[in-house]
Amino acid sequence: MNHEDTKEAKKKKEKRRKGKGEVSIKSSPVTSPQSPVPDLDDWIEIGKIVAPQGLGGEVRVYPSTDFPERFEEAGTRWMLRPGESEPQAVELLQGRYVEGKNLYVIKLKGVSDRTAAEGLRDCRLFVPISDRPQLEEGEFHVIDLIGLSVFMQESGELIGTVVDLLPSGHDLLEVKFDSSFDEKKAGKTVLIPFVMEIVPVVDLEKKRIEITPPVGLLSIND
Repeated sequence: MNHEDTKEAKKKKEKRRKGKGEVSIKSSPVTSPQSPVPDLDDWIEIGKIVAPQGLGGEVRVYPSTDFPERFEEAGTRWMLRPGESEPQAVELLQGRYVEGKNLYVIKLKGVSDRTAAEGLRDCRLFVPISDRPQLEEGEFHVIDLIGLSVFMQESGELIGTVVDLLPSGHDLLEVKFDSSFDEKKAGKTVLIPFVMEIVPVVDLEKKRIEITPPVGLLSIND
């Protein structure tokens, strides 16, 4: 995805990069050792049904996406029941965000009472990986950032690999140190603010990030 040109950095001092998150399916847990292993490489998990809501068949969903339209716009979603190996199509009729609880309440077609809603507890909701929304300039899908190699821009030295992106006032890249950078830090991680001044280059095609960290940032956990 595109990001701000270097020449724009001075004019946009407060412009933050932003990771837009949805769960990487390859790391999703299997419900039990006896359960079939789902083949979900072509899917993105957007949330998990955690409880019924009221008596009319609505359910509460804990989201794993930054895109509210996943639950607020009607249409087809896919649901994976515990122990099953393939998501099945379901029809989302409506949904709303519950302020202060980081939950959505949604209504699915054919789920008309609390008993039916209770039967959906722990089901996971998905969209096809081809259905990723278009992002604004400077925004990136989290799953595209994880696994990228991180280099010092000035020297070209490899620092490590992105293992996560943590949301905060400024999103934070969690980077695992490579042994070639510092044997004593190998396997440890450091948090790097995901802002233009520190992360001027994100090249998804070359699978690399270049950083210009302030003095001491990479030694914060020493």
